[in-house]
Amino acid sequence: MQSTLVDSGPLVALFAADESHHRWVARFIKSSRMRFSTTWPVVTEVCAILSRSHPAMVAFLEWVARGGLDIEDLVPADLPAMLVLLRKYADLPMDLADASLVVLAERTGRDAIVSLDSDFEVYRLHGKRPFRNLLSRRK
Repeated sequence: MQSTLVDSGPLVALFAADESHHRWVARFIKSSRMRFSTTWPVVTEVCAILSRSHPAMVAFLEWVARGGLDIEDLVPADLPAMLVLLRKYADLPMDLADASLVVLAERTGRDAIVSLDSDFEVYRLHGKRPFRNLLSRRK
């Protein structure tokens, strides 16, 4: 089964019923046959955003615990690469969650991502390869 990286925005939208992309993202994720992977910085960011609704935050974490999302580890050796990216994209500015996804993508060779964030149209992988945002084709 294909594993695709997922950013914070779609995860927030999935669990925040009042979010403008909620229904659209929910349909996409429920109809998808992909496994979704992310990093701990993304999980932390989602929890921080969803903390305005404690039940939504708990529902998100329960979904993760049931296997709705794979959380891939970063290693200490990833930090220098994240710092390079944070400096390179300081004008956007890039946050830690995005930097962690770019580093994970580079380490694993994956270029597909699910994101509501247009910054992933700017970020480049090794060889100046763009990300393939699976949600941008559906806008």
